[in-house]
Amino acid sequence: MKMISKIAKVALGLVFIGSSVFAQSLDDAKKAIDAEQYQKAKSMLTNLTVTQPTKDENFFYLGWVHLLQDYPDSAKAAFTKGIAANPKSALNYVGLGAVAHVNKDAAGTTSNFNQATTFVSKKDSKPYVYIGAAYLLLPSGVKTVDPADANAAIAVLNKGKLANPKDAEVLVQLGNAARALKNASDAYANYAAALALDPKNPSAHVAQGLLISNAQNFEDAEKEYQAAIAIDPNFGPAYREWAETDLYWAQTTRSVAAAKVKEAVDHYKKFLSLTDNSTESLLRYADFLYNAGDFKTLQDVAAQLAKSANSNARVYRYIGYAAYENKDYQAGLTAINNWFSKAEPKRIIAPDYLYMGRLQIASGKDTTGGINNLKKASDLDSNLTENVYTDIETLYKSKKDYANAAKAYEESINKQHGKALLADYFYEGFYYYYAFDPKNPDSTYLTKADTALGYFQVKAVKPLPDEYLTRARIVDYRDRDMTKFKGLAKPYYDKYIELVSATNPTDARLKRALAEAYAYQGNYYVYHDKDDAKAMEAFNKAKDLDPTNKQVVFYFSQKTAAPQKTAPPKK
Repeated sequence: MKMISKIAKVALGLVFIGSSVFAQSLDDAKKAIDAEQYQKAKSMLTNLTVTQPTKDENFFYLGWVHLLQDYPDSAKAAFTKGIAANPKSALNYVGLGAVAHVNKDAAGTTSNFNQATTFVSKKDSKPYVYIGAAYLLLPSGVKTVDPADANAAIAVLNKGKLANPKDAEVLVQLGNAARALKNASDAYANYAAALALDPKNPSAHVAQGLLISNAQNFEDAEKEYQAAIAIDPNFGPAYREWAETDLYWAQTTRSVAAAKVKEAVDHYKKFLSLTDNSTESLLRYADFLYNAGDFKTLQDVAAQLAKSANSNARVYRYIGYAAYENKDYQAGLTAINNWFSKAEPKRIIAPDYLYMGRLQIASGKDTTGGINNLKKASDLDSNLTENVYTDIETLYKSKKDYANAAKAYEESINKQHGKALLADYFYEGFYYYYAFDPKNPDSTYLTKADTALGYFQVKAVKPLPDEYLTRARIVDYRDRDMTKFKGLAKPYYDKYIELVSATNPTDARLKRALAEAYAYQGNYYVYHDKDDAKAMEAFNKAKDLDPTNKQVVFYFSQKTAAPQKTAPPKK
């Protein structure tokens, strides 16, 4: 399993330098945002927009909380009210640009950010901080920051740095943008500079811990989270990122996996206890449980969330995912259908189609629709291609639909553009061979089978007996006229014998296949070399392995009867 993208999460944990201009309650609200106590922050900010309706910052921070909670429509409404309160509100135009960004509206993003900068005072870095943070937010279904967005963030943040060189938060966001570009050295330098300006900045410690964690230096990452907690014991994001680091640690180091997964869950629970334990916090917990592979807890948490009157429809996504993994297919299908019916189309992401397809197939409700949804998941996210086609291949093989199984392997290879596993080429050839029907022959199946197996043979580090056996059978189909017998399959059967006979097989399948190879050698000596002694030797070996082999039976029956000119029976 892959780590949840951290750029957006760190953007959530901004430590905003408090302004003494407004009432302390605004500072408290901003601290609540910083600690990811979103319900608390929303309550305070909603009250402020009523008691101080002319203060545009109140509306901006309320909209920002909505945006962080993945409610862009509510965020847009708040930002719009902020502009109504102050038509020259740079922050609220930044907010509208951020909404456009998460909605993948590039023109709206640029237009609103440009409008915001026309209202920024010379030494005001705050709007630049939020434009940079907005560029690093991930639109729905997007897992990593686009390099163009990261570079745009850096450009605007550098303007903020010129406006106020002592704004530590500019440096934190510059670090986040550098990390998005995988520029660890620049990221580290910016985080260190931020801490030099503001040693009590817990967000900088958390961001630095995340950077170190990405380099798999887990012990030092823990020290950064501990440093943040020492500054503020109630700084929830430190526990969340510590939990994520524990999960990453578990995924990369098997010896500590069990202990670190347990520790991760404990840290995430601590994070929840320090936040408002709201629906949104629990939804993030659901994200964590999904990535941790704890589907039993995920299903329980999501089912509990679904009972809330204010429940986010996204809970049905998690119920669907978890129910599939827990083999509760009907409950899962009901939930995922509920999610599809309630969510805006732009909220439907590739894994939704993956699980919809899996549930349709597993429940037996709509196999064709399920396959189509699996393929749609692959089309939307190439990282899912291997899993998608493994599901499709498994389905067709279970039905003994070898033609479609082979086509699925072929399609998977083509979609992965050189990244497919070498084994996929073997199975493509293997199943195209078995799809070939001598009674209703389609020679393209044999051609495709031989091509795929030939590629496998060239690339394989170690020879695979079944590859030689299958290619032998393919070539043998093309050499069926015993009056013009060329023995084209002999090199492949010889190699099979070399690989398998040395193992003295006891498995019935291997013994039958080895007998087949020896019988072919026998026929070769009879019809090609005209060498009766070698033919007898080969057929005796075949008989010892499988006395019921049709060619063995035919050969020895001819030895006890009058000589005949008929060819031996073919497979």
